[in-house]
Amino acid sequence: MPNALANETSPYLLQHANNPVDWMPWGRAALEKSRAENKLIFLSIGYAACHWCHVMEHESFEDEEVAALLNRDFVPVKVDREERPDLDEIYMSATMLFTGGHGGWPMSVFLAPDMSPVYGGTYFPKENAHGRPGFKTVLTILGQKWGEEPAAMTRDRDKILASIRQMHEAGAASELPSAEDLQAAAAQVYRGFDTSLGGLASGQNKFPPSLAIDLLLRAWKTSGEKRLLSAVELTLEKMGQGGIYDHLGGGIHRYSTDPQWLVPHFEKMLYDQGLVVGAYLDGFQATERAELKKLLAERARGICEYVLTDLTSPEGGFYSSEDADSEGLEGKFYVWTLDQVEELLDERSAKIFCSHYDISEHGNWMHPGDAHVPGGPKNILQVVRPLATIAQLESLDLGEVEALVEEARKKLLAERNTRIRPGLDDKVLSGWNGLMITALARTASVLDEPRFAEAGSLAADFVLARMRVDGRLLAAYGKGKAHLTAYSTDYAFMIEGLIELFQTTGDLARLRQAEELTDSLLDHYWDESSGGFFFTADDHEELLLRTKTAHDGATPAANSVMVGNLLRLGVLLHRDDLTERATEILRVFGGGAKYNPFQSERLFAGLDALHQGLVEIVVVADDGSLSAEVERRYLPNKVVARLPGEVESELPLLTGRKPISGEPTAYVCRDFSCKQPTTDVAEFAGQLDSA
Repeated sequence: MPNALANETSPYLLQHANNPVDWMPWGRAALEKSRAENKLIFLSIGYAACHWCHVMEHESFEDEEVAALLNRDFVPVKVDREERPDLDEIYMSATMLFTGGHGGWPMSVFLAPDMSPVYGGTYFPKENAHGRPGFKTVLTILGQKWGEEPAAMTRDRDKILASIRQMHEAGAASELPSAEDLQAAAAQVYRGFDTSLGGLASGQNKFPPSLAIDLLLRAWKTSGEKRLLSAVELTLEKMGQGGIYDHLGGGIHRYSTDPQWLVPHFEKMLYDQGLVVGAYLDGFQATERAELKKLLAERARGICEYVLTDLTSPEGGFYSSEDADSEGLEGKFYVWTLDQVEELLDERSAKIFCSHYDISEHGNWMHPGDAHVPGGPKNILQVVRPLATIAQLESLDLGEVEALVEEARKKLLAERNTRIRPGLDDKVLSGWNGLMITALARTASVLDEPRFAEAGSLAADFVLARMRVDGRLLAAYGKGKAHLTAYSTDYAFMIEGLIELFQTTGDLARLRQAEELTDSLLDHYWDESSGGFFFTADDHEELLLRTKTAHDGATPAANSVMVGNLLRLGVLLHRDDLTERATEILRVFGGGAKYNPFQSERLFAGLDALHQGLVEIVVVADDGSLSAEVERRYLPNKVVARLPGEVESELPLLTGRKPISGEPTAYVCRDFSCKQPTTDVAEFAGQLDSA
């Protein structure tokens, strides 16, 4: 019989609906049951694409003996962290207190009936192993201790809550960090980069450092310090060549399990696609290396193509993720043997393709389960030899080699598409959609491919029509219905996406939609006493605490993103109150950011925009030539309005902007003080360079 998760919409929760564990979703019923029966809550938090979540489910949650212990002594509650980042944020902090700083998913936390945590960890094996207690042992000990000494287990409640609160509350407002503070932060982040392989050299795993790249490029733009640009170029190149990028189907995997970027953790998350595209576009605009510029454009385009092909719903919204596993093995969908490639391609094509992508008979990866899987050593595609080098070695024309490899790639992709795909998490999250809308709009303008903006517009229309009630956003959509009041990050990411759509398309409706969401965010999330945005709304359910942070994680914090949004909207809408709010956020969180730049990169991006000021660019009746001058430059601190012709608008930035003699015309301004409008491309380029 299915448990109480059977009526949920989250694919992750539905994966557990037939477990023998009497799972309940988080909510009043579970909390009241815990209080009425005086039982600990076992809170298990994970997500659909999580490999170790699947392992723990198979080992423990599908096991009758474990289920019996859970059902007898606990109230088991299952939570999708992507639907409930509010709970994840609070209880991950608790978990890290209990584990000495180690966190991850699945998260396994035990709560007293008042929701306070009494013990926590991540993945537990079913049985004792390697000196660590197994899950059955943990359940037995905690169940017995709660029955005999509940007061002892809650003795440190106030200390634990104080520690969690300290992690998620801003300090007192301080002076604005200076432009020199930004350069110092960038220098500190740079010192964490791997100068031979790129990326942040912190342990074995490497995550795409999208937010750090943003900070380094902004610091380079201001200082001219070449090493900052070089670190970005190296990182983007190595990522784009490595196995972390899917060379057949496009898209970026969540992280690499080795410093060389070869072996990914194979899950693909929508938020990574959006953020990494932004990093590639920034690198494309910043670098002057022609071959690298080509690679960066290809990778940005390839990630967008992946999302449109594999993560787009029929209604236009974007799905959340694809799993790492297929047929019970991580990465099985993606890897190849030499024999498999040679069966699909002719001899010459196979030789060139394998030389380019590092495919050999001995393989470049051994999965722990390979001993039980027939077919020989496995290969993850990575670029190890440039096509120009292969063309020279084979005495072939480069164009011929490129065409041959592209045709081979299509054949392998078609064959791969016949395999059993990894699981799809088909819920739509408004915030993650906002990140991808931003990426698509920017790709459309930077690479001059309007179809990407069209896809972003469809997603925006879906979110605003199906995931908004009485002007307020909802967080998640699945199985035909939207639910859960949105978090401040959802607003921040969607506002950013709408601003980018306006800048790409010139559609004034997008600007008004961004303003509406901003006003709603200010009404329900702004801290009137101390400044900054809370994570949850003023009418959100009561939790252990109401958090407020600017710490960037896998995705940037709402406060960090809103600094940039508010500054741009302040100029576009001529609203000084929005600019003042942006400055207030920087005062609230800036002091802490100076001492922890690795979690404050996006906040520093907003600080950069405030100190440098925004270049205001209006292009009227453009035929593409003027916009091309804007997009080929790295200009992180700009607002752009592309108008089809003269428009009627009360906004000062747009008033009176009309084509001169019917020709495409550009206006470049700062603080509404403008240079001479021009129809000359070269003159416009000079104005941009001196702005």
